[in-house]
Amino acid sequence: MRLTGKQLIGLNFVLNSEKSFRAVNPESGEFLEPAFGEGTFRDIETATEFAEKDFDSYRSSDGKKRGEFLETIASELMDLEGDLVGRAIQETGLPHARLTGELGRTVNQLKLFARLVKEGSYVEARIDRAIPDREPAPKPDVRVMHIALGPVAVFGASNFPLAFSVAGGDTASALAAGCPVVVKGHPAHPGTSELAGLAIQKAVKKCGMPAGTFALIQSSGTEIGAALAQHPRIKALAFTGSLTGGRALFDLASSRLEPIPVYAEMSSVNPVFLLPRALQERGEDLARDFVDSVTLGVGQFCTAPGLLFAIKGPELDTFLKYTEKYLTEKTPGVMLHAGIKQNYQLGLEKLTALKEVDRVGEVRQQETGCLATPVLLTTTAATLLKKPEIAKEVFGPSSVIIVCNSRQEMLTAAQNLQGQLTATIQGTVPELEEHTDLLRVLELKAGRILLNGFPTGVEVCDSMNHGGPYPATTDGRTTSVGTAAIKRFLRPVCYQDFPQPLLPKPLRNKNTQHIWRLIDGVLNRSDI
Repeated sequence: MRLTGKQLIGLNFVLNSEKSFRAVNPESGEFLEPAFGEGTFRDIETATEFAEKDFDSYRSSDGKKRGEFLETIASELMDLEGDLVGRAIQETGLPHARLTGELGRTVNQLKLFARLVKEGSYVEARIDRAIPDREPAPKPDVRVMHIALGPVAVFGASNFPLAFSVAGGDTASALAAGCPVVVKGHPAHPGTSELAGLAIQKAVKKCGMPAGTFALIQSSGTEIGAALAQHPRIKALAFTGSLTGGRALFDLASSRLEPIPVYAEMSSVNPVFLLPRALQERGEDLARDFVDSVTLGVGQFCTAPGLLFAIKGPELDTFLKYTEKYLTEKTPGVMLHAGIKQNYQLGLEKLTALKEVDRVGEVRQQETGCLATPVLLTTTAATLLKKPEIAKEVFGPSSVIIVCNSRQEMLTAAQNLQGQLTATIQGTVPELEEHTDLLRVLELKAGRILLNGFPTGVEVCDSMNHGGPYPATTDGRTTSVGTAAIKRFLRPVCYQDFPQPLLPKPLRNKNTQHIWRLIDGVLNRSDI
Protein backbone atom coordinates (compact mmCIF):
# COMPACT_ATOMS: atom_id res chain seq x y z
CA MET A 1 0.00 0.00 0.00
CA ARG A 2 1.31 3.46 -0.91
CA LEU A 3 1.95 5.73 2.08
CA THR A 4 0.79 9.34 1.95
CA GLY A 5 2.91 10.97 4.67
CA LYS A 6 -0.17 12.97 5.70
CA GLN A 7 -2.20 13.29 8.89
CA LEU A 8 -5.40 11.25 9.13
CA ILE A 9 -8.11 13.51 10.52
CA GLY A 10 -11.75 12.59 10.26
CA LEU A 11 -11.97 10.71 6.99
CA ASN A 12 -9.47 13.03 5.31
CA PHE A 13 -5.76 13.12 4.48
CA VAL A 14 -4.34 16.43 5.71
CA LEU A 15 -1.04 18.23 5.12
CA ASN A 16 -0.77 21.67 6.71
CA SER A 17 2.99 21.99 7.06
CA GLU A 18 5.93 22.27 4.69
CA LYS A 19 8.16 20.72 7.36
CA SER A 20 8.69 16.98 7.26
CA PHE A 21 10.67 14.09 8.74
CA ARG A 22 11.63 10.57 7.68
CA ALA A 23 11.92 7.26 9.46
CA VAL A 24 15.38 5.73 9.75
CA ASN A 25 16.18 2.05 9.36
CA PRO A 26 18.06 1.31 12.61
CA GLU A 27 19.94 -1.61 11.07
CA SER A 28 21.27 0.17 7.97
CA GLY A 29 20.99 3.80 9.02
CA GLU A 30 19.25 4.72 5.76
CA PHE A 31 16.38 7.21 5.59
CA LEU A 32 13.09 5.71 4.46
CA GLU A 33 10.54 7.13 2.06
CA PRO A 34 8.20 8.89 2.06
CA ALA A 35 8.65 12.08 4.01
CA PHE A 36 5.98 12.58 6.67
CA GLY A 37 4.46 15.99 7.24
CA GLU A 38 4.98 17.51 10.68
CA GLY A 39 1.73 17.84 12.56
CA THR A 40 0.62 21.38 13.39
CA PHE A 41 -1.43 23.09 16.09
CA ARG A 42 -4.07 23.55 13.42
CA ASP A 43 -4.18 19.75 12.98
CA ILE A 44 -4.74 19.32 16.72
CA GLU A 45 -7.50 21.91 16.68
CA THR A 46 -9.26 20.20 13.77
CA ALA A 47 -8.88 16.67 15.15
CA THR A 48 -10.11 17.58 18.63
CA GLU A 49 -12.99 19.60 17.18
CA PHE A 50 -14.11 16.54 15.19
CA ALA A 51 -13.71 14.34 18.28
CA GLU A 52 -15.72 16.64 20.52
CA LYS A 53 -18.48 17.12 17.92
CA ASP A 54 -18.89 13.38 17.34
CA PHE A 55 -18.36 12.23 20.93
CA ASP A 56 -22.02 12.05 21.87
CA SER A 57 -22.93 10.18 18.70
CA TYR A 58 -20.10 7.67 19.15
CA ARG A 59 -20.65 7.04 22.87
CA SER A 60 -24.36 6.51 22.17
CA SER A 61 -23.65 3.62 19.79
CA ASP A 62 -24.67 0.35 21.39
CA GLY A 63 -22.18 -2.27 22.52
CA LYS A 64 -22.92 -4.59 19.63
CA LYS A 65 -22.14 -1.91 17.06
CA ARG A 66 -18.94 -0.84 18.84
CA GLY A 67 -17.89 -4.47 19.14
CA GLU A 68 -18.37 -4.98 15.41
CA PHE A 69 -16.32 -1.82 14.80
CA LEU A 70 -13.43 -3.21 16.85
CA GLU A 71 -13.65 -6.53 15.04
CA THR A 72 -13.58 -4.69 11.71
CA ILE A 73 -10.40 -2.86 12.74
CA ALA A 74 -8.86 -6.25 13.55
CA SER A 75 -9.89 -7.59 10.14
CA GLU A 76 -8.51 -4.54 8.32
CA LEU A 77 -5.19 -4.90 10.16
CA MET A 78 -4.90 -8.53 9.09
CA ASP A 79 -5.65 -7.54 5.49
CA LEU A 80 -2.59 -5.27 5.71
CA GLU A 81 -0.38 -7.89 7.40
CA GLY A 82 2.25 -8.02 4.66
CA ASP A 83 2.57 -4.24 4.37
CA LEU A 84 2.41 -3.66 8.13
CA VAL A 85 5.01 -6.24 9.09
CA GLY A 86 7.28 -5.35 6.19
CA ARG A 87 7.28 -1.64 7.01
CA ALA A 88 7.69 -2.30 10.73
CA ILE A 89 10.77 -4.44 10.04
CA GLN A 90 12.30 -1.54 8.12
CA GLU A 91 11.49 1.03 10.80
CA THR A 92 12.33 -0.95 13.95
CA GLY A 93 14.85 -3.66 13.05
CA LEU A 94 12.62 -6.18 14.84
CA PRO A 95 12.47 -9.68 13.31
CA HIS A 96 9.58 -10.93 11.21
CA ALA A 97 8.44 -13.54 13.75
CA ARG A 98 8.33 -11.02 16.57
CA LEU A 99 6.25 -8.54 14.54
CA THR A 100 3.90 -11.21 13.23
CA GLY A 101 3.28 -12.28 16.81
CA GLU A 102 2.77 -8.68 17.87
CA LEU A 103 0.22 -8.14 15.12
CA GLY A 104 -1.63 -11.22 16.36
CA ARG A 105 -1.62 -9.80 19.87
CA THR A 106 -2.95 -6.46 18.57
CA VAL A 107 -5.78 -8.17 16.73
CA ASN A 108 -6.61 -10.43 19.67
CA GLN A 109 -6.88 -7.56 22.13
CA LEU A 110 -9.26 -5.74 19.77
CA LYS A 111 -11.40 -8.89 19.68
CA LEU A 112 -11.19 -9.19 23.46
CA PHE A 113 -12.63 -5.69 23.90
CA ALA A 114 -15.23 -6.41 21.21
CA ARG A 115 -16.44 -9.36 23.24
CA LEU A 116 -16.51 -7.22 26.40
CA VAL A 117 -18.63 -4.40 24.98
CA LYS A 118 -20.98 -6.75 23.16
CA GLU A 119 -21.75 -8.49 26.46
CA GLY A 120 -22.24 -5.10 28.15
CA SER A 121 -21.74 -5.71 31.88
CA TYR A 122 -18.61 -3.52 31.88
CA VAL A 123 -20.87 -0.50 32.64
CA GLU A 124 -21.27 -1.93 36.18
CA ALA A 125 -24.94 -1.05 36.54
CA ARG A 126 -26.17 -0.79 40.14
CA ILE A 127 -29.79 -0.25 41.14
CA ASP A 128 -31.17 0.57 44.59
CA ARG A 129 -34.94 0.83 44.38
CA ALA A 130 -36.96 3.40 46.25
CA ILE A 131 -38.58 2.70 49.62
CA PRO A 132 -41.22 5.48 49.88
CA ASP A 133 -42.46 4.47 53.33
CA ARG A 134 -39.04 4.14 54.97
CA GLU A 135 -38.74 5.92 58.32
CA PRO A 136 -37.60 8.45 59.31
CA ALA A 137 -37.14 9.52 55.65
CA PRO A 138 -38.15 7.91 52.35
CA LYS A 139 -35.41 6.21 50.36
CA PRO A 140 -35.05 7.58 46.77
CA ASP A 141 -34.59 5.45 43.68
CA VAL A 142 -30.85 5.54 42.96
CA ARG A 143 -29.16 4.00 39.93
CA VAL A 144 -25.56 4.29 38.67
CA MET A 145 -23.51 3.14 35.68
CA HIS A 146 -20.31 4.06 33.90
CA ILE A 147 -20.23 6.20 30.77
CA ALA A 148 -17.48 7.28 28.38
CA LEU A 149 -15.12 9.97 29.63
CA GLY A 150 -14.61 11.97 26.41
CA PRO A 151 -11.98 12.32 23.65
CA VAL A 152 -8.72 10.53 24.56
CA ALA A 153 -5.16 11.27 23.45
CA VAL A 154 -3.00 8.18 22.90
CA PHE A 155 0.78 8.33 22.47
CA GLY A 156 2.34 5.50 20.45
CA ALA A 157 5.19 3.56 22.08
CA SER A 158 8.57 3.02 20.43
CA ASN A 159 9.15 -0.58 21.53
CA PHE A 160 5.78 -2.01 20.40
CA PRO A 161 4.98 -0.46 17.00
CA LEU A 162 1.70 -2.40 16.81
CA ALA A 163 0.48 -3.61 20.23
CA PHE A 164 1.12 -0.32 22.08
CA SER A 165 0.77 2.08 19.20
CA VAL A 166 -1.91 3.42 16.85
CA ALA A 167 -4.25 0.41 17.02
CA GLY A 168 -2.86 -0.92 20.28
CA GLY A 169 -4.37 -1.59 23.68
CA ASP A 170 -4.84 2.05 24.70
CA THR A 171 -6.72 2.87 21.51
CA ALA A 172 -8.74 -0.36 21.67
CA SER A 173 -9.82 0.19 25.28
CA ALA A 174 -10.70 3.86 24.71
CA LEU A 175 -12.74 3.08 21.58
CA ALA A 176 -14.45 0.22 23.45
CA ALA A 177 -15.42 2.65 26.22
CA GLY A 178 -17.08 4.95 23.68
CA CYS A 179 -14.31 7.56 23.54
CA PRO A 180 -13.02 9.08 20.27
CA VAL A 181 -9.24 8.78 20.01
CA VAL A 182 -6.58 11.19 18.74
CA VAL A 183 -3.27 9.33 18.38
CA LYS A 184 0.15 10.98 18.41
CA GLY A 185 2.22 8.53 16.35
CA HIS A 186 5.76 7.67 17.45
CA PRO A 187 8.29 9.33 15.12
CA ALA A 188 10.46 6.19 14.92
CA HIS A 189 7.83 4.29 12.92
CA PRO A 190 5.54 6.72 11.08
CA GLY A 191 4.93 4.39 8.15
CA THR A 192 3.74 1.58 10.41
CA SER A 193 1.60 4.13 12.25
CA GLU A 194 -0.03 5.38 9.05
CA LEU A 195 -0.83 1.88 7.87
CA ALA A 196 -2.50 1.03 11.20
CA GLY A 197 -4.31 4.38 11.08
CA LEU A 198 -5.59 3.64 7.59
CA ALA A 199 -7.00 0.33 8.86
CA ILE A 200 -8.93 2.17 11.59
CA GLN A 201 -10.06 4.89 9.18
CA LYS A 202 -11.37 2.24 6.78
CA ALA A 203 -13.23 0.52 9.63
CA VAL A 204 -14.81 3.85 10.59
CA LYS A 205 -16.21 4.13 7.05
CA LYS A 206 -17.34 0.51 6.82
CA CYS A 207 -19.15 0.57 10.15
CA GLY A 208 -20.73 3.99 9.69
CA MET A 209 -19.04 5.46 12.75
CA PRO A 210 -18.82 9.26 12.99
CA ALA A 211 -15.82 10.84 11.31
CA GLY A 212 -14.41 12.20 14.58
CA THR A 213 -14.05 8.74 16.09
CA PHE A 214 -10.35 8.56 15.17
CA ALA A 215 -7.44 10.77 14.12
CA LEU A 216 -3.70 10.26 13.68
CA ILE A 217 -1.23 13.12 13.99
CA GLN A 218 2.45 12.55 13.23
CA SER A 219 5.35 14.65 14.48
CA SER A 220 9.05 14.24 15.23
CA GLY A 221 9.14 16.81 18.03
CA THR A 222 7.61 17.21 21.49
CA GLU A 223 5.61 20.41 20.92
CA ILE A 224 2.64 18.67 19.29
CA GLY A 225 2.42 16.09 22.04
CA ALA A 226 2.56 18.79 24.69
CA ALA A 227 -0.16 20.77 22.95
CA LEU A 228 -2.35 17.68 22.68
CA ALA A 229 -1.97 16.98 26.41
CA GLN A 230 -3.03 20.54 27.22
CA HIS A 231 -5.91 20.84 24.77
CA PRO A 232 -9.18 21.45 26.65
CA ARG A 233 -11.15 19.04 24.43
CA ILE A 234 -8.96 16.08 25.49
CA LYS A 235 -10.34 14.38 28.62
CA ALA A 236 -7.73 11.65 29.26
CA LEU A 237 -4.27 10.66 28.07
CA ALA A 238 -2.51 7.29 27.65
CA PHE A 239 1.26 6.96 27.22
CA THR A 240 3.89 4.21 27.17
CA GLY A 241 7.52 5.28 27.27
CA SER A 242 10.23 6.82 29.41
CA LEU A 243 9.86 8.23 32.91
CA THR A 244 11.00 11.62 31.61
CA GLY A 245 8.37 11.70 28.84
CA GLY A 246 5.54 10.31 30.94
CA ARG A 247 6.20 12.62 33.86
CA ALA A 248 6.38 15.66 31.55
CA LEU A 249 2.95 14.82 30.08
CA PHE A 250 1.55 14.16 33.57
CA ASP A 251 2.76 17.55 34.79
CA LEU A 252 1.32 19.32 31.74
CA ALA A 253 -2.06 17.62 32.09
CA SER A 254 -2.16 18.28 35.84
CA SER A 255 -1.43 21.98 35.36
CA ARG A 256 -4.41 22.52 33.04
CA LEU A 257 -7.32 24.67 34.14
CA GLU A 258 -9.25 21.38 34.00
CA PRO A 259 -6.74 18.65 35.02
CA ILE A 260 -7.24 15.30 33.31
CA PRO A 261 -6.17 11.74 34.18
CA VAL A 262 -2.88 10.57 32.66
CA TYR A 263 -2.30 6.85 32.38
CA ALA A 264 1.44 6.63 31.73
CA GLU A 265 3.47 3.44 31.86
CA MET A 266 7.05 4.58 32.41
CA SER A 267 9.81 2.89 34.39
CA SER A 268 10.33 -0.54 35.94
CA VAL A 269 13.30 -2.76 36.76
CA ASN A 270 11.13 -5.82 37.48
CA PRO A 271 13.18 -7.38 40.32
CA VAL A 272 13.76 -11.13 40.48
CA PHE A 273 14.45 -12.83 43.83
CA LEU A 274 16.30 -16.17 43.78
CA LEU A 275 15.77 -18.18 46.96
CA PRO A 276 18.60 -20.52 48.06
CA ARG A 277 17.09 -23.96 47.50
CA ALA A 278 15.83 -23.05 44.04
CA LEU A 279 19.30 -21.76 43.24
CA GLN A 280 20.81 -25.00 44.49
CA GLU A 281 18.42 -27.25 42.55
CA ARG A 282 18.07 -25.27 39.30
CA GLY A 283 21.10 -22.99 39.15
CA GLU A 284 22.10 -23.55 35.54
CA ASP A 285 18.53 -23.45 34.23
CA LEU A 286 17.87 -20.24 36.13
CA ALA A 287 21.06 -18.67 34.75
CA ARG A 288 20.14 -19.56 31.18
CA ASP A 289 16.55 -18.38 31.52
CA PHE A 290 17.63 -15.18 33.26
CA VAL A 291 20.08 -14.27 30.48
CA ASP A 292 17.44 -15.10 27.88
CA SER A 293 14.92 -12.84 29.63
CA VAL A 294 17.37 -9.94 29.94
CA THR A 295 18.37 -10.10 26.27
CA LEU A 296 14.96 -10.91 24.74
CA GLY A 297 14.14 -8.29 22.12
CA VAL A 298 17.52 -6.66 22.86
CA GLY A 299 16.18 -5.88 26.34
CA GLN A 300 13.54 -3.51 24.97
CA PHE A 301 10.63 -4.86 27.01
CA CYS A 302 9.07 -2.88 29.83
CA THR A 303 9.06 -6.10 31.87
CA ALA A 304 12.72 -7.04 31.35
CA PRO A 305 14.44 -8.01 34.67
CA GLY A 306 16.79 -5.15 35.53
CA LEU A 307 17.63 -6.39 39.05
CA LEU A 308 18.22 -9.87 40.43
CA PHE A 309 18.62 -10.56 44.16
CA ALA A 310 20.28 -13.65 45.64
CA ILE A 311 21.95 -14.59 48.92
CA LYS A 312 25.75 -14.96 49.02
CA GLY A 313 27.07 -18.53 48.93
CA PRO A 314 28.55 -21.27 46.71
CA GLU A 315 25.25 -21.73 44.86
CA LEU A 316 25.31 -18.08 43.82
CA ASP A 317 28.96 -18.38 42.74
CA THR A 318 27.99 -21.28 40.48
CA PHE A 319 25.01 -19.33 39.16
CA LEU A 320 27.27 -16.39 38.25
CA LYS A 321 29.60 -18.70 36.32
CA TYR A 322 26.67 -20.01 34.32
CA THR A 323 25.35 -16.51 33.63
CA GLU A 324 28.77 -15.56 32.30
CA LYS A 325 28.75 -18.64 30.06
CA TYR A 326 25.32 -17.92 28.60
CA LEU A 327 26.02 -14.20 28.30
CA THR A 328 29.07 -14.82 26.07
CA GLU A 329 26.79 -16.75 23.68
CA LYS A 330 24.63 -13.67 23.11
CA THR A 331 25.51 -11.50 20.14
CA PRO A 332 24.85 -7.76 19.77
CA GLY A 333 21.34 -6.85 18.63
CA VAL A 334 19.73 -3.92 16.85
CA MET A 335 17.98 -1.43 19.11
CA LEU A 336 14.88 0.39 17.91
CA HIS A 337 16.45 3.75 17.20
CA ALA A 338 19.52 5.87 17.90
CA GLY A 339 17.93 7.65 20.88
CA ILE A 340 17.30 4.39 22.74
CA LYS A 341 20.85 3.19 22.01
CA GLN A 342 22.29 6.47 23.30
CA ASN A 343 20.27 6.31 26.52
CA TYR A 344 21.32 2.68 27.01
CA GLN A 345 24.99 3.62 26.74
CA LEU A 346 24.59 6.57 29.11
CA GLY A 347 22.84 4.38 31.67
CA LEU A 348 25.60 1.77 31.53
CA GLU A 349 28.30 4.41 31.82
CA LYS A 350 26.74 5.76 35.01
CA LEU A 351 26.55 2.29 36.55
CA THR A 352 30.04 1.14 35.54
CA ALA A 353 31.53 4.41 36.83
CA LEU A 354 30.64 3.30 40.37
CA LYS A 355 33.61 1.50 41.90
CA GLU A 356 31.31 -0.80 43.88
CA VAL A 357 29.76 -2.17 40.66
CA ASP A 358 31.55 -4.96 38.78
CA ARG A 359 30.93 -6.65 35.45
CA VAL A 360 30.03 -10.31 35.07
CA GLY A 361 32.50 -11.76 32.57
CA GLU A 362 34.87 -9.93 30.28
CA VAL A 363 34.34 -6.31 29.29
CA ARG A 364 32.73 -6.21 25.84
CA GLN A 365 32.76 -2.97 23.92
CA GLN A 366 29.48 -1.48 22.77
CA GLU A 367 28.89 -1.62 19.03
CA THR A 368 28.46 1.39 16.78
CA GLY A 369 25.16 2.52 15.27
CA CYS A 370 22.06 1.01 16.85
CA LEU A 371 23.73 -2.27 17.77
CA ALA A 372 23.85 -3.01 21.51
CA THR A 373 25.93 -5.55 23.43
CA PRO A 374 24.32 -7.25 26.46
CA VAL A 375 25.88 -6.52 29.86
CA LEU A 376 25.45 -8.05 33.32
CA LEU A 377 26.71 -6.22 36.39
CA THR A 378 26.98 -7.16 40.06
CA THR A 379 27.06 -5.30 43.37
CA THR A 380 25.97 -5.78 46.98
CA ALA A 381 22.68 -5.07 48.69
CA ALA A 382 24.53 -2.73 51.07
CA THR A 383 25.74 -0.69 48.09
CA LEU A 384 22.24 -0.59 46.61
CA LEU A 385 20.83 0.75 49.86
CA LYS A 386 23.47 3.50 49.91
CA LYS A 387 23.16 4.28 46.21
CA PRO A 388 19.54 3.70 45.13
CA GLU A 389 20.30 5.12 41.68
CA ILE A 390 21.63 1.62 40.86
CA ALA A 391 17.98 0.55 40.74
CA LYS A 392 17.14 3.08 38.03
CA GLU A 393 15.93 1.53 34.78
CA VAL A 394 18.49 1.15 32.00
CA PHE A 395 16.34 0.32 28.98
CA GLY A 396 18.20 -2.33 27.03
CA PRO A 397 19.91 -5.73 27.42
CA SER A 398 21.45 -5.26 30.87
CA SER A 399 20.77 -6.22 34.47
CA VAL A 400 22.38 -5.83 37.89
CA ILE A 401 22.79 -8.85 40.19
CA ILE A 402 22.49 -7.82 43.84
CA VAL A 403 24.38 -10.00 46.32
CA CYS A 404 22.73 -10.16 49.75
CA ASN A 405 24.44 -11.34 52.95
CA SER A 406 21.25 -12.69 54.49
CA ARG A 407 17.56 -13.23 54.06
CA GLN A 408 16.88 -10.13 56.13
CA GLU A 409 19.13 -7.99 53.91
CA MET A 410 17.21 -9.24 50.86
CA LEU A 411 13.92 -8.32 52.55
CA THR A 412 15.24 -4.87 53.47
CA ALA A 413 16.36 -4.29 49.88
CA ALA A 414 12.89 -5.25 48.64
CA GLN A 415 11.28 -2.84 51.10
CA ASN A 416 13.38 0.00 49.68
CA LEU A 417 12.47 -0.58 46.03
CA GLN A 418 10.24 1.83 44.15
CA GLY A 419 7.03 0.80 42.37
CA GLN A 420 7.35 -1.87 39.67
CA LEU A 421 5.30 -3.45 36.91
CA THR A 422 6.40 -6.92 38.00
CA ALA A 423 8.27 -8.76 40.74
CA THR A 424 9.36 -12.39 40.57
CA ILE A 425 10.28 -15.01 43.19
CA GLN A 426 12.10 -18.21 42.25
CA GLY A 427 11.83 -20.83 44.99
CA THR A 428 10.76 -24.33 45.99
CA VAL A 429 7.26 -24.72 47.42
CA PRO A 430 8.49 -25.10 51.04
CA GLU A 431 10.74 -22.04 50.92
CA LEU A 432 8.06 -19.97 49.18
CA GLU A 433 5.85 -20.76 52.17
CA GLU A 434 8.70 -19.65 54.43
CA HIS A 435 9.07 -16.32 52.57
CA THR A 436 5.53 -14.97 52.83
CA ASP A 437 7.04 -11.81 54.36
CA LEU A 438 8.82 -11.16 51.03
CA LEU A 439 5.60 -11.81 49.13
CA ARG A 440 3.73 -9.33 51.33
CA VAL A 441 6.34 -6.66 50.63
CA LEU A 442 6.20 -7.27 46.87
CA GLU A 443 2.41 -6.96 46.87
CA LEU A 444 2.95 -3.32 47.85
CA LYS A 445 5.66 -2.77 45.24
CA ALA A 446 4.38 -4.39 42.02
CA GLY A 447 1.30 -4.80 39.87
CA ARG A 448 2.06 -8.41 38.90
CA ILE A 449 3.90 -11.06 40.96
CA LEU A 450 5.31 -14.17 39.31
CA LEU A 451 6.44 -17.43 40.90
CA ASN A 452 9.11 -19.55 39.21
CA GLY A 453 9.04 -17.76 35.89
CA PHE A 454 10.50 -14.66 34.27
CA PRO A 455 8.56 -11.46 33.63
CA THR A 456 9.17 -10.80 29.93
CA GLY A 457 5.93 -11.40 28.10
CA VAL A 458 2.48 -10.14 29.04
CA GLU A 459 -0.50 -12.41 28.48
CA VAL A 460 -3.43 -10.48 26.99
CA CYS A 461 -6.43 -11.74 28.94
CA ASP A 462 -9.20 -10.59 31.27
CA SER A 463 -7.12 -11.26 34.40
CA MET A 464 -3.93 -9.47 33.38
CA ASN A 465 -2.72 -6.42 35.31
CA HIS A 466 -0.03 -4.39 33.56
CA GLY A 467 0.53 -1.48 35.89
CA GLY A 468 2.04 -0.71 39.26
CA PRO A 469 2.88 1.98 41.80
CA TYR A 470 4.86 5.06 40.71
CA PRO A 471 7.22 5.30 38.83
CA ALA A 472 6.02 2.18 37.01
CA THR A 473 2.88 4.14 36.18
CA THR A 474 1.24 7.42 37.12
CA ASP A 475 -1.79 5.54 38.49
CA GLY A 476 -1.14 2.18 40.11
CA ARG A 477 -4.87 1.46 40.36
CA THR A 478 -5.12 0.80 36.61
CA THR A 479 -3.85 -1.55 33.92
CA SER A 480 -2.98 -0.97 30.26
CA VAL A 481 -3.41 -4.64 29.30
CA GLY A 482 -6.51 -6.79 29.71
CA THR A 483 -10.17 -5.86 29.65
CA ALA A 484 -9.95 -3.93 32.94
CA ALA A 485 -8.06 -1.29 30.91
CA ILE A 486 -11.44 0.03 29.76
CA LYS A 487 -12.06 1.43 33.25
CA ARG A 488 -9.48 4.18 32.61
CA PHE A 489 -11.82 5.83 30.13
CA LEU A 490 -15.11 5.57 32.00
CA ARG A 491 -16.68 7.53 34.84
CA PRO A 492 -19.77 6.84 36.98
CA VAL A 493 -23.00 8.82 36.64
CA CYS A 494 -25.80 8.44 39.19
CA TYR A 495 -29.48 8.87 38.21
CA GLN A 496 -31.86 9.60 41.07
CA ASP A 497 -35.66 9.30 40.81
CA PHE A 498 -35.63 9.10 37.01
CA PRO A 499 -38.70 7.85 35.13
CA GLN A 500 -38.04 4.68 33.12
CA PRO A 501 -38.02 6.25 29.62
CA LEU A 502 -35.29 8.74 30.62
CA LEU A 503 -32.94 6.15 32.12
CA PRO A 504 -30.10 4.65 30.08
CA LYS A 505 -31.07 1.15 28.92
CA PRO A 506 -28.71 -0.68 31.33
CA LEU A 507 -30.53 0.93 34.30
CA ARG A 508 -34.14 0.33 33.25
CA ASN A 509 -36.29 -2.23 35.02
CA LYS A 510 -36.46 -4.42 31.95
CA ASN A 511 -32.97 -5.82 31.34
CA THR A 512 -33.18 -5.95 27.54
CA GLN A 513 -29.39 -6.32 27.23
CA HIS A 514 -29.36 -9.23 29.70
CA ILE A 515 -26.29 -7.84 31.49
CA TRP A 516 -25.17 -8.47 35.05
CA ARG A 517 -26.46 -5.81 37.46
CA LEU A 518 -26.32 -5.29 41.22
CA ILE A 519 -29.99 -4.89 42.23
CA ASP A 520 -30.62 -4.04 45.89
CA GLY A 521 -27.29 -5.64 46.74
CA VAL A 522 -27.81 -8.85 44.73
CA LEU A 523 -25.92 -9.53 41.49
CA ASN A 524 -28.18 -10.95 38.79
CA ARG A 525 -29.35 -10.61 35.18
CA SER A 526 -33.08 -10.47 35.79
CA ASP A 527 -35.69 -7.84 35.09
CA ILE A 528 -37.12 -5.87 38.00
